[in-house]
Amino acid sequence: MKNKERLQTILEYFNAESFRDDLIRWFKEEQRLLPWRENQDPYRVWVSEIMLQQTRVDTVIPYFNYFLEKFPTPQALADAEEQEVLKAWEGLGYYSRARNLQNAVREVVEEYGGVVPNNPEELGELKGVGPYTKGAILSIAYDTPEPAVDGNVMRVLSRILHVEDDISKQSTRKLFEGLVGFLISRQDPSSFNQGLMELGALICTPKTPSCMLCPVQNNCRAFEQGIETELPIKSSKKKQKKSPYLLLLVQNEKGEVLIEKRPESGLLASLWQYPMVPLEDIDKETAPHWFFGEYGLKIELGEPITDIRHVFSHLIWEMGVVRATVKDGELDHDRARFINPTDMIDLPFPVSHQKAHPYISQ
Repeated sequence: MKNKERLQTILEYFNAESFRDDLIRWFKEEQRLLPWRENQDPYRVWVSEIMLQQTRVDTVIPYFNYFLEKFPTPQALADAEEQEVLKAWEGLGYYSRARNLQNAVREVVEEYGGVVPNNPEELGELKGVGPYTKGAILSIAYDTPEPAVDGNVMRVLSRILHVEDDISKQSTRKLFEGLVGFLISRQDPSSFNQGLMELGALICTPKTPSCMLCPVQNNCRAFEQGIETELPIKSSKKKQKKSPYLLLLVQNEKGEVLIEKRPESGLLASLWQYPMVPLEDIDKETAPHWFFGEYGLKIELGEPITDIRHVFSHLIWEMGVVRATVKDGELDHDRARFINPTDMIDLPFPVSHQKAHPYISQ
């Protein structure tokens, strides 16, 4: 069945006008007071949408306020040092979001005079601006009837419209973009898209939707059939890989601690960390030999201090924290350096390594 025909089949007998009106009315009455909703500044909308990806609203609020205070305009963010931006993002996770945001904002400053483009093609070509972010900026900031479909929106609409397609598939996202494109209000696309997001956050939650409080309950096919908790359909994720490490707190005779900058691409790119010995390939007894080969320093390991477990979306770090002292050698590692512990506060560290900060000998 072609996509257009599928859309028509799903929306047949669905009262789109009633659904649209009820959703927008509810949103205007019940929306949360959030800092990025104070105005329609596209830069503020953009920053908030990037921060909100895979991150809870309560977590984002203080980061958003601090980030906008530090980088209030596209020009300010474009002019900032990357390390300064990563430090402002420290603890928020998914750091590639911050790097992509800054790179895209630099392009906006250079190519569009610091004005976030309202053209879908130009906006969609910016680094890190996918279909959802593009739709959110265009609809919320520029009142353009553009779909903004993420996991929350697909969950809500899969229940309301009784769609059983697997929401982990790209084809399903395209289907929902088509559905929103038909349903969205032409008069108030901002409230419509935000209303869908708000409904997913407050009422139509993943496991226990509050159907009795739902403003569009009369339009919901899943509620009518009593299958709201069975939707959406989503295939299970791959099992996370576990990676064991020794996290070494290496200090020299001056009390300085050894840290290193991660590579400029890949996981946690350009953040700082303590040296990590991969225990999949090396056992603890031979770790000092491995360390000498990697860093040019002979070290002596102390007793284990604590264990840190950090969960990423696709893997789990299981790190045993151990103090170590330098006995001989010269540091020979391009991205590593010794630093006074009190100076580390200025550098961006991932949360996993921040957990080791308290165990540094001052």
